[in-house]
Amino acid sequence: MLYQQLKDANITALKNHDTVARSILSVILNKVKLAEIDRRAQNAELTDADVVAVLQKTLKELEEEKQAFAKANRAENVQVLAQQIQFVNGFLPQMMSAEQIKQVILSLDDKSVPAVMKHFKANYAGQCDMREVQAVLKSL
Repeated sequence: MLYQQLKDANITALKNHDTVARSILSVILNKVKLAEIDRRAQNAELTDADVVAVLQKTLKELEEEKQAFAKANRAENVQVLAQQIQFVNGFLPQMMSAEQIKQVILSLDDKSVPAVMKHFKANYAGQCDMREVQAVLKSL
């Protein structure tokens, strides 16, 4: 499970005294723990899709923070954030290409927009951009 991989990476970062990885992992693990508590309150288990959503949200926040530091000419902070972004990207699954999305859509029996979107949300959460799915579906 992705959550366990993050925990293992955190332990490795602690052992290696990697402050850059350690700082971002602590933020991510705290957010994942909060998501796990929310899921438990709904009587549901934490899934890899939930963890990927947390990673994507954190990545977006890091990008925004990096842009703010770049505008403020804080090169040392930009460099640290770039390293953290690269580290977080290592845990995200490979995004599906338009061709892969097209193949999945063509293999479905019901090619209506709601059915296709529901299928991708249930089975490929975090692996594809839903806007890309919608664009590919419209092109068919």
